[in-house]
This record gives sequence, C-alpha cells and structure tokens, in this order.
Amino acid sequence: MSRIPSLDGLTACVLADEGVEDLEYYVTLMRLREEGVAVVTASLKGEDFRGKNGLWITPDLGISGVTGKLFDVLVLPGGWAPDKLRRSTEVLDLIRSNYSAGNILAAICHGPWLLASADLVRGKKATGSLGIRDDMQNAGATWVDEAAFTEGQIVWGRVVVDIPEFCSELVTRLRDFKAAKG
Repeated sequence: MSRIPSLDGLTACVLADEGVEDLEYYVTLMRLREEGVAVVTASLKGEDFRGKNGLWITPDLGISGVTGKLFDVLVLPGGWAPDKLRRSTEVLDLIRSNYSAGNILAAICHGPWLLASADLVRGKKATGSLGIRDDMQNAGATWVDEAAFTEGQIVWGRVVVDIPEFCSELVTRLRDFKAAKG
C-alpha cells in the first residue's frame, strides 16, 4: 500500500484575534498539524484571547513577529476577528506579500474580508459567510455558494459546517503545492 506523502517541511501562519470562530481556528490548525505542517498563530498583540464561542487561544506571536515573513500558507478563519485584523496595515501587507510570493491563502466564513481589504478578490470566484456576500461583490468578486473550492492560490470555505470540505480542499492544495516546489 502506498503512503500518502506528508506535508512535513511546510509552514503555516493562522491569523486570528479576539472573536475568531473557534472551530474554524482549532479544527484547521489541528488538521494542518496532523499532516505535519509547522503552524504558528499570530494575533495583533500576541496576547491570549477568547474565540467567538469562548475558547482560549494563546498566539505564538504578535503580528510584528511575522511581518515580512513568508509562509507556505496563511489561514484566515472567520468570526468577528477578520473585521479587526483587516484594519492593520501589517496584516494586509503580510497577506499581499505571501500572495505575491506564490504562496497559498486559505479563507473561510468572514476570513475572506481580509482578502477583499488586501484587494485580492477582484475577478475571482469567492465564497464565505452569506453576511459578507455584498462586500465581496463590491470588491469585484463573483459570489458562489459552494462549501469549498480552490481558485489559483486561494482556498475558499463557506461556513463552520463546511470545515471538513475546507480542510480537505486545503490539504489537497498543499500536497500539490509541495509537489510543485520539489
């Protein structure tokens, strides 16, 4: 029986802060670690915070600790945190620089707000929480109602109930990404 290649050697940064959707944060983080990806969490200040549903999260770094760094994937979970994160120039610069470097961006629920604020959705298919549909369309995206899909470098996910499809899509995309890197 052939073994599915692990994602050892890949790096990820999850951008989260107060009010992040706990399940989108923790399930995606655990799935990536299960695959062998080295994952760090960055928040605005690097201080402990609670997710939207009350779970505690201890970030590894503040956003200044990841500024200018490249990761194989940036994960943008939803909840209320993306509305705070997208106001940070450092956060948007991190997203843009990783995108420009050809790395993967993975956004679910309200996470795509960050992509819109970074001006990365124009001309692309997009999904997420229905509450951001107008924002995505106003930013130039074409809204689709799909659980999860990849378009170019971006892995899109709709909402909490779609986490399994989102994680599956992300892992598949990262396997392709790792293979292409050699």
